[in-house]
Amino acid sequence: MSQPDPEKATDDENPAGPTEEEKRENADSVPEQRPPAWAARRDLIEHSPRNLAGNLVHGSQYGVTGGNVQGDLNIRIGEASETSALSGEIPTDSLARMSVAFVESAPFAEALARLRDERVLVLSGGDSTGRRAAALMLLHRLGVGHVRSIDPMTSPTAVHDLLRVPAGYLLANMSVSRTRPLREVHLLAMREQLINSDGHLVITVAESVAQSDLAHLVWEPPPTEDVLAAHVCSQQGASGWEQVRDLAAVRGFLDQDHTPREAADFAKQLLAVLTGAVAEEQLSSYEAESAQTQVESWFTDDTRHLRDKAFLLSLGVFDRAPYVLAAELADRLFRLLHTVEDPYKPQGVPVFGSSRAARLGLARARGYHEPEMTAWGPVDQYMAAFKDDALPTRLLDTAWMLYPSARPALVAWLRELATDGRPLVRTRASAAAAVLTRSDLSSGLAHLVEPWAQGRSYATRLAAANTLTLAHLLETPAIPEILHDWCVGQDENLRWTAIRAYGLLGPVLREKALKALIAATREYCRTRERAEEPEEDLLDDELLELVEAIQLLLLSERGPVLAEVSRLAGSDRSLRDPLLGAFVLACEQRDEDAASHPLVLEWYAGSLNEPDSQDDQLTALWRLALDDRRHTDPALKIMADWVRHAEQAPAAEPVLARLLRDLARTQTERQRLGHLLRTMPGLDGGPPPPVAERLLTAVPHPVL
Repeated sequence: MSQPDPEKATDDENPAGPTEEEKRENADSVPEQRPPAWAARRDLIEHSPRNLAGNLVHGSQYGVTGGNVQGDLNIRIGEASETSALSGEIPTDSLARMSVAFVESAPFAEALARLRDERVLVLSGGDSTGRRAAALMLLHRLGVGHVRSIDPMTSPTAVHDLLRVPAGYLLANMSVSRTRPLREVHLLAMREQLINSDGHLVITVAESVAQSDLAHLVWEPPPTEDVLAAHVCSQQGASGWEQVRDLAAVRGFLDQDHTPREAADFAKQLLAVLTGAVAEEQLSSYEAESAQTQVESWFTDDTRHLRDKAFLLSLGVFDRAPYVLAAELADRLFRLLHTVEDPYKPQGVPVFGSSRAARLGLARARGYHEPEMTAWGPVDQYMAAFKDDALPTRLLDTAWMLYPSARPALVAWLRELATDGRPLVRTRASAAAAVLTRSDLSSGLAHLVEPWAQGRSYATRLAAANTLTLAHLLETPAIPEILHDWCVGQDENLRWTAIRAYGLLGPVLREKALKALIAATREYCRTRERAEEPEEDLLDDELLELVEAIQLLLLSERGPVLAEVSRLAGSDRSLRDPLLGAFVLACEQRDEDAASHPLVLEWYAGSLNEPDSQDDQLTALWRLALDDRRHTDPALKIMADWVRHAEQAPAAEPVLARLLRDLARTQTERQRLGHLLRTMPGLDGGPPPPVAERLLTAVPHPVL
């Protein structure tokens, strides 16, 4: 059976894209192309999160430090009116306790030397890298005696007046502002005052505001294991660390990315185990509890901008995908979230806001270059991924379940993504919806899956099918029951969705999927026979969906499905046409490597030396297809493609000769196949390729 060509991508002259109203108007005027099941399945496998895609290829052979610089640094002091500058002394015993377990990282020696010589040091670093602790230890190691903490809201000009006594000073966590900059002249004035008072000052700033035109030193945290060991050894000595370092929970903790503060907190748990206050078994739950606490703190932190929270959620959907996608689509989500928070105040998006490195740092993510698979082959992209593989799911689940006020924005965002022109975006929308559906089945169905499945658009119905497929792989309950009810129900769009999902779920739901698809095909055929004036377009569309779903089952599960399809095609005339259509479609498919081998031809080759009867069943289906007037021409076209393939892949020639010999049993079969080999065009449209003449020896000349 033939199928429509896949939808071709078009470029919009408007770089911002059509408005939602324009999209709705265009939806009725531009006919939508139906997505072929094989191509849609390939997109699902290639673009799903890695922990899900592999489950769809079950059993089948196809796939899815710092530096010196000069100039100014802009620091945000705040938008409120200035207040009197404040400072307070940090208790000496607190510094002494911190010193016992502090671990120096690579930049510490350079930072200490610069602070001693220059009196003032700007120390930059990412959130939670321990830059404040490092600043305190730098002052402590200098032996300054007293250390005073300066209010971070103090303006650069006011800092000068607080440096009049001999002491160490800490101005921690200044934030950026173009209207309240920290300039080189401020640092020179501070240094002059510190020389007069015999003091030293460390200013810590976020890495994102450390401009290249002002002298600063980048702080890098020490290795997590060193921090953990230092805290344990400070209380229990080296022997205590040796007792716990090889525990499974400790190795698991060290396998993930953690901040110095988190390492210090985990060390408290290890110390409790060593003293008998906590059982060792309780360590296993600490990692999950710590990660959950971190996620919740991200969402509830009032100092973190809503745009940063939107980026966290977007990266949760587009983890291990191009960074630009996560950033672009995060801005769309930000607008929707802002509408919930303040519907009467429009909010723009800074076009040139935070740097890429800063946004990834805030999300505790990493960037790296990796090829992205596209319809035109791999294309190098800058990808973004969380350092903790469990964070994407945890972020989505937490936002959905603990902060329901975010649901309207999330739903609207995912609905928009489901109709995006990029396969990766559409697939990740379905994957995110699957996570939300697993967390809350009824809400996931009501807000996302059912509206998608009941829509007229192929794109939304495909999104629903993909969501149900991925939700089942996530072990969401009741998915098979939902598919069954939809497949036998009266709603044509729900049936279409269920049929597509059954085809995708063949590797993990084979028996139920095959049974349901055969039953649906039989009911379809009965309905067509009873209809006095059948709705051809609707019926043809549903039949093609059934045929493609069975095709996917054939290619993914092979033997068990082949046996049933072969049996029914030979014994049930009402099912023969759609089953042969599924087989012919399967024969068209090729693997997606450079050789592009026909999948069914390879299947047949592998079955020749097997004790089962799969080669006979494949031959029987070929014979039925060649003898059926509806499938003869497509089958002959595929056979000609296989012959041309044998010209390029010599190993396929003897296999094809064996198949032709088994198919040329009757006079009619010999005439049909002989005519094909003598008249088929070659690869360039010229005369038959030489291999066709050689293959004629496998087809005896018909008796005239």
